[in-house]
Amino acid sequence: MVGPYPHEILNIPFTSVSTFDLLMSSLMMVLALAAVQRGDMRWGKIWLFSTALLGLVFLGGQVIEFTEFVHKGLTMSTNLFGCTFFVLTGTHGAHVAIGVLWLLTLWVRALQGKLGPANAMTVEISGLYWHFVDVVWIIIFTVVYLIQ
Repeated sequence: MVGPYPHEILNIPFTSVSTFDLLMSSLMMVLALAAVQRGDMRWGKIWLFSTALLGLVFLGGQVIEFTEFVHKGLTMSTNLFGCTFFVLTGTHGAHVAIGVLWLLTLWVRALQGKLGPANAMTVEISGLYWHFVDVVWIIIFTVVYLIQ
């Protein structure tokens, strides 16, 4: 089997919205760290949860996209593009899922009163991971979706 080809299947507007969602999650992460650093745990919890929620929305978009592609005949065994696409974006999605779990763990700890300014470095490290995942997505989005 040869096709479908990238230009026949990629939904750039849909993925652009997912990309915007992920970029906004980075903003939420910055706000979460700032809130935790200043001891405002009410907003720290809100921003941590918002970051995780936007990560889940991104993952939901991936599920929709993957399902649509499979229905259109693109799988890992269809062609080199299919294999590369699913491995690359799937690996990224797994890292987003890990980040979401990490963020939700921090959020639960905040709900329990076990996260505060003394733990700001923990939130900062998770934020660095989250921002790295976002930067990697910008590279993937540019290379896979925009440069054809």
